Amino acid sequence: MSIPSIKDKFSELSSLGKRAFIPYIMAGDPSLEDTLKRMQLLQDCGADIIELGVPFSDPLADGPTIQAAAARALSKGISLRKILSFVKGIRGQISVPIVLMTYYNPVFKYGEDIFLKDALEAGIGGLIIPDLTAEESLVFVDKARRLNIDTIFLIAPTSTEDRIVKISSLCSGFIYYVSITGITGAKLELPEDFYSQLRLIRASSDLPIAVGFGISSPEEAANLSKHVNGVIIGSAIVKSFYQDPPKSTENYLHNLREAIGN
Repeated sequence: MSIPSIKDKFSELSSLGKRAFIPYIMAGDPSLEDTLKRMQLLQDCGADIIELGVPFSDPLADGPTIQAAAARALSKGISLRKILSFVKGIRGQISVPIVLMTYYNPVFKYGEDIFLKDALEAGIGGLIIPDLTAEESLVFVDKARRLNIDTIFLIAPTSTEDRIVKISSLCSGFIYYVSITGITGAKLELPEDFYSQLRLIRASSDLPIAVGFGISSPEEAANLSKHVNGVIIGSAIVKSFYQDPPKSTENYLHNLREAIGN
């Protein structure tokens, strides 16, 4: 099965006048077997890219819903190494790009070079590492780019123009624009300068922009999708998988896809 790159996926969507639906789930919550089933459902419900979380005990950007999912996964012994092995094993069953969201400590413990080699062999399309700062990422970004693995950095509503330019230069695949000053799962309340910051990001890079953090309802997804190239939804989907009947979750995913635009 041929898996498009993140760049090719956004190009395809752009040619169709569509926006990317990028759902997030935690790998290994409640098991890797369930993770595959959930990824297949996300794909069937129209996901264009799947963001797969790596459980970590000391997250910085994750709110209580994703922290709880990480704790459940860690209690089952899920690790970065097991996740890469899992993704490698199921790659023929998932036809959309997979972005791995992890923190730097597991990567450091793994070893940057062997981690990137294993990520490439697993078919990982991109990486999000929220606590890897722009100043400390240059060598890692260079290594990843040599392997055609995209590096996706977060830009906050509070980022200065100089900071936006610096971070944008390190991104490939797409730019992750954080919609709120807070953690994942917080209530969506767009800051006053949300749209002016968006214009600055567009001026600094030709890359697609995907917005995430705090988005939960189809209405919120629809409103934001008018201004960006993709919408990332995590906590609300993780919560639905955890507490709602399967059919309700499926309907919710279909509603998100429809809201973002088919």
